[in-house]
Amino acid sequence: MKILITGGCGFIGSAVIREVLRNTEHSVLNIDKLTYAASPENLRGLDDGARYAFSKSDITDKAAMMRLFSEFKPDAVMHLAAESHVDRSIDGPGDFISANIVGTYTMLEAARAYYAKLPADGQARFRFLHISTDEVYGSLGPADFFTETSRYKPNSPYSASKASSDMLVRAWHKTYGLPVLVTNCSNNYGCFQFPEKLIPVVILSALEDRRIPIYGTGENIRDWLFVEDHARALLTVLEKGAVGETYLVGGNSERTNLQIADIICGLMDEFVPRPGGHKALLSFVADRPGHDKRYAIDASRIARELDWRPQVSFEDGMRLTVKWYLENRWWWELIRSRGFTAERVGLKLEAP
Repeated sequence: MKILITGGCGFIGSAVIREVLRNTEHSVLNIDKLTYAASPENLRGLDDGARYAFSKSDITDKAAMMRLFSEFKPDAVMHLAAESHVDRSIDGPGDFISANIVGTYTMLEAARAYYAKLPADGQARFRFLHISTDEVYGSLGPADFFTETSRYKPNSPYSASKASSDMLVRAWHKTYGLPVLVTNCSNNYGCFQFPEKLIPVVILSALEDRRIPIYGTGENIRDWLFVEDHARALLTVLEKGAVGETYLVGGNSERTNLQIADIICGLMDEFVPRPGGHKALLSFVADRPGHDKRYAIDASRIARELDWRPQVSFEDGMRLTVKWYLENRWWWELIRSRGFTAERVGLKLEAP
């Protein structure tokens, strides 16, 4: 296949491209605006082959998207481009409305125009896979699980923007017949994750002997999914999923934020010992406004119908991740050199 991938220089998007180029014969057009969270270095060594092309473009630019569809002639779209950091959505929701809602609308319209001109066999092959999040479902109690039929109850500007984009994708399928697929995933972790997210924040804070911030009491629970497992799941859905359906992708690895920090501190004690241990750096800070208590995914449908299951255990994935950040200092130091700081955002609740 020829796959048009949006957001391919981001954390999950680059994992998908690495999976495609290393383990399939498919070719890729990577469309990325190269915002602050994008790192072309995520694809170093894979970005100069005949099966890879890149366009620095904004998914809200309809003319550019129409042109790229026409030139590349994709068999499928994997739409991953999105603003994704909850804290940033609290301070600046407008960027999330633009990228996640308007951007998805623009991609759907470009895909619809392209799809309408395809011959019958091309239409039969074409797929538009929209990648979303479990955060659209809101907060769970202590025992429930999200399923493909869970009600949407987004609680942050980020999750609301993703819920809106999911609804647009559904509507373009029901109204216009665009052959779509949707996935909603749990929290990803792994190599190349931008340093503002929980796991790299804990790793780098511990490495640099800085306090490790833990929101609230640290009891918020997430289900964790190794990013390479997620990439394999997305290709499985693209190739085998039923048009119009949603598949939840999870890692079956629920942990509290405090447990995550404890695990990382234990690994850092092993790899880079410090007097008193790294847990001494843990520091409880003000909680995020509207912080959802628990997310957990029932991923039995994708296992049952598409035969996908996570291959990397949480313990192995965390060990791989911590070692990668320690051994690839060049990557995150390059991000810092571009102006990124670890300063916390998401606490400014004043009206504009």
